[in-house]
Amino acid sequence: MFFVWTLGSTLGYSDKEQLETSIKEKISECLIGSENHFLEVVLIAPEITAADDWRDKAKAWLSGQGINNQGRVRSDNIASRAHDGLLFRSQPEINLYKAIKAIGISFAPLPVFVRGGKEYSRIEPDFVLIKDGVVLVVEVDGDTVHTETPVEAHNRTAMLAHEGVNIERVRASECETDEGAAFCARRLLAIVQKHKSSR
Repeated sequence: MFFVWTLGSTLGYSDKEQLETSIKEKISECLIGSENHFLEVVLIAPEITAADDWRDKAKAWLSGQGINNQGRVRSDNIASRAHDGLLFRSQPEINLYKAIKAIGISFAPLPVFVRGGKEYSRIEPDFVLIKDGVVLVVEVDGDTVHTETPVEAHNRTAMLAHEGVNIERVRASECETDEGAAFCARRLLAIVQKHKSSR
């Protein structure tokens, strides 16, 4: 006689062996006196079942769908909100994203920058705007997910500032509404134009 139990919960190896032994002993007691039946082994194994849409999931995984490094650098504060297939950490960031997108400027939300060498570092500014040869990093400060001190925020973006990138900080409270975010986006565009004219 051969039994296989399938369990949904995860068992440790020692727990699994103990449970298999216990089940075998209990069933063997029930078989005492039976000449034609005996229990050889009890195995507990995971039950493998295929989801109905496994083909679609496999195709999506193979094509890299949903895989990116955007919003993933800071493991202590992973971006958990999604909009337009992109990741954000707060609603004010999403509002500012929509406003910048509406004014028609090239930009990247939560891009990953890496500096190699002996002083290796990775940072993820909230936004990087690029227009007419001007690069402007925008940091949204003051909401519940941005808890850095001003010094920490400066140190985090220093690797870009030292390369000549312009950095602008906006308050999350400025972008709590779509109207406020639209005003902020227009102000950022004016700052880009000011940097361009000062060259």
